[in-house]
Amino acid sequence: MVPYSAPTGVLLSGYLVHRAAISRARGPLFLSESRRNYGQPLSLWTWSKVIRRVALAADLPRFSTHTTRHLCLTDLARMGWELHAIATFAGHRHTESTMTYIHLSGRDLAKKLNRGMRQIHSWRIDMLTRADHTGGVNR
Repeated sequence: MVPYSAPTGVLLSGYLVHRAAISRARGPLFLSESRRNYGQPLSLWTWSKVIRRVALAADLPRFSTHTTRHLCLTDLARMGWELHAIATFAGHRHTESTMTYIHLSGRDLAKKLNRGMRQIHSWRIDMLTRADHTGGVNR
Protein backbone atom coordinates (compact mmCIF):
# COMPACT_ATOMS: atom_id res chain seq x y z
CA MET A 1 0.00 0.00 0.00
CA VAL A 2 1.42 3.38 -1.00
CA PRO A 3 -0.29 6.65 -0.07
CA TYR A 4 -0.17 9.35 -2.69
CA SER A 5 -1.76 12.69 -3.51
CA ALA A 6 -4.14 13.75 -6.29
CA PRO A 7 -1.30 15.27 -8.40
CA THR A 8 0.63 12.01 -8.02
CA GLY A 9 -2.46 10.15 -9.22
CA VAL A 10 -2.49 12.25 -12.38
CA LEU A 11 1.20 11.47 -12.99
CA LEU A 12 0.62 7.76 -12.31
CA SER A 13 -2.30 7.68 -14.72
CA GLY A 14 -0.11 9.18 -17.45
CA TYR A 15 2.68 6.72 -16.70
CA LEU A 16 0.29 3.75 -16.88
CA VAL A 17 -0.64 4.76 -20.43
CA HIS A 18 3.08 5.00 -21.28
CA ARG A 19 3.80 1.65 -19.56
CA ALA A 20 1.06 -0.05 -21.58
CA ALA A 21 2.99 0.91 -24.72
CA ILE A 22 6.05 -0.91 -23.33
CA SER A 23 4.24 -3.99 -22.03
CA ARG A 24 0.71 -5.00 -21.13
CA ALA A 25 1.98 -7.90 -18.98
CA ARG A 26 1.11 -7.86 -15.30
CA GLY A 27 3.95 -7.49 -12.86
CA PRO A 28 6.28 -4.76 -11.66
CA LEU A 29 5.15 -1.20 -12.26
CA PHE A 30 8.36 0.31 -13.61
CA LEU A 31 9.91 -1.22 -16.69
CA SER A 32 13.18 -0.65 -18.45
CA GLU A 33 13.26 1.20 -21.74
CA SER A 34 16.91 0.44 -22.50
CA ARG A 35 17.78 -1.57 -25.61
CA ARG A 36 19.52 -4.23 -23.49
CA ASN A 37 16.54 -5.19 -21.32
CA TYR A 38 13.52 -3.46 -22.79
CA GLY A 39 10.30 -4.24 -20.91
CA GLN A 40 12.09 -5.93 -18.02
CA PRO A 41 11.50 -4.75 -14.44
CA LEU A 42 13.84 -2.03 -13.25
CA SER A 43 16.47 -3.26 -10.84
CA LEU A 44 16.97 -1.46 -7.53
CA TRP A 45 20.34 -0.31 -8.82
CA THR A 46 18.81 1.21 -11.98
CA TRP A 47 15.98 2.83 -9.98
CA SER A 48 18.54 4.43 -7.64
CA LYS A 49 20.51 5.77 -10.61
CA VAL A 50 17.36 7.23 -12.19
CA ILE A 51 16.35 8.97 -8.95
CA ARG A 52 19.92 10.25 -8.48
CA ARG A 53 19.93 11.74 -11.99
CA VAL A 54 16.55 13.45 -11.43
CA ALA A 55 17.66 14.76 -8.01
CA LEU A 56 20.84 16.28 -9.44
CA ALA A 57 18.91 17.85 -12.35
CA ALA A 58 16.52 19.41 -9.79
CA ASP A 59 19.50 20.64 -7.72
CA LEU A 60 18.52 18.40 -4.80
CA PRO A 61 21.75 16.44 -4.25
CA ARG A 62 20.62 14.96 -0.90
CA PHE A 63 17.37 13.52 -2.36
CA SER A 64 17.41 9.74 -2.74
CA THR A 65 15.05 6.81 -3.18
CA HIS A 66 14.78 6.69 0.61
CA THR A 67 13.79 10.37 1.01
CA THR A 68 10.14 9.75 0.20
CA ARG A 69 10.01 7.05 2.89
CA HIS A 70 11.27 9.57 5.46
CA LEU A 71 8.73 12.14 4.24
CA CYS A 72 5.83 9.68 4.38
CA LEU A 73 6.59 8.48 7.92
CA THR A 74 7.13 12.06 9.12
CA ASP A 75 3.78 13.08 7.61
CA LEU A 76 2.07 10.21 9.43
CA ALA A 77 3.59 11.43 12.70
CA ARG A 78 2.42 14.99 11.96
CA MET A 79 -1.10 13.64 11.42
CA GLY A 80 -1.04 12.18 14.92
CA TRP A 81 -0.44 8.51 14.14
CA GLU A 82 0.89 6.50 17.09
CA LEU A 83 4.52 5.41 16.81
CA HIS A 84 3.60 1.70 16.86
CA ALA A 85 1.12 2.21 14.02
CA ILE A 86 3.77 4.00 11.95
CA ALA A 87 6.25 1.19 12.67
CA THR A 88 3.69 -1.41 11.56
CA PHE A 89 2.93 0.55 8.38
CA ALA A 90 6.68 0.84 7.65
CA GLY A 91 7.30 -2.85 8.32
CA HIS A 92 9.67 -2.16 11.21
CA ARG A 93 9.99 -4.67 14.05
CA HIS A 94 11.27 -2.06 16.48
CA THR A 95 10.05 1.50 17.04
CA GLU A 96 13.68 2.63 17.38
CA SER A 97 14.07 2.03 13.63
CA THR A 98 10.94 4.06 12.94
CA MET A 99 12.15 6.95 15.06
CA THR A 100 15.17 7.40 12.79
CA TYR A 101 12.77 8.10 9.90
CA ILE A 102 10.60 10.69 11.64
CA HIS A 103 11.89 14.26 11.47
CA LEU A 104 9.63 16.64 13.37
CA SER A 105 10.62 20.28 13.56
CA GLY A 106 10.47 22.43 16.69
CA ARG A 107 7.34 24.01 15.21
CA ASP A 108 5.70 20.58 14.83
CA LEU A 109 6.54 19.68 18.41
CA ALA A 110 5.29 23.04 19.72
CA LYS A 111 1.94 22.54 17.95
CA LYS A 112 1.62 19.07 19.45
CA LEU A 113 2.47 20.41 22.93
CA ASN A 114 -0.05 23.25 22.62
CA ARG A 115 -2.76 20.84 21.45
CA GLY A 116 -2.05 18.56 24.41
CA MET A 117 -1.99 21.44 26.87
CA ARG A 118 -5.36 22.69 25.58
CA GLN A 119 -6.82 19.23 26.20
CA ILE A 120 -5.37 19.12 29.71
CA HIS A 121 -6.63 22.65 30.48
CA SER A 122 -10.11 21.75 29.20
CA TRP A 123 -10.12 18.58 31.31
CA ARG A 124 -9.10 20.56 34.41
CA ILE A 125 -11.82 23.18 33.83
CA ASP A 126 -14.36 20.40 33.42
CA MET A 127 -13.21 18.75 36.66
CA LEU A 128 -13.32 22.07 38.55
CA THR A 129 -16.76 22.87 37.17
CA ARG A 130 -18.05 19.49 38.31
CA ALA A 131 -16.48 20.02 41.75
CA ASP A 132 -18.29 23.38 42.12
CA HIS A 133 -21.63 21.76 41.33
CA THR A 134 -21.13 18.88 43.79
CA GLY A 135 -19.84 21.03 46.65
CA GLY A 136 -16.28 19.74 46.51
CA VAL A 137 -13.90 17.50 44.67
CA ASN A 138 -15.11 13.95 44.07
CA ARG A 139 -12.80 11.40 45.66
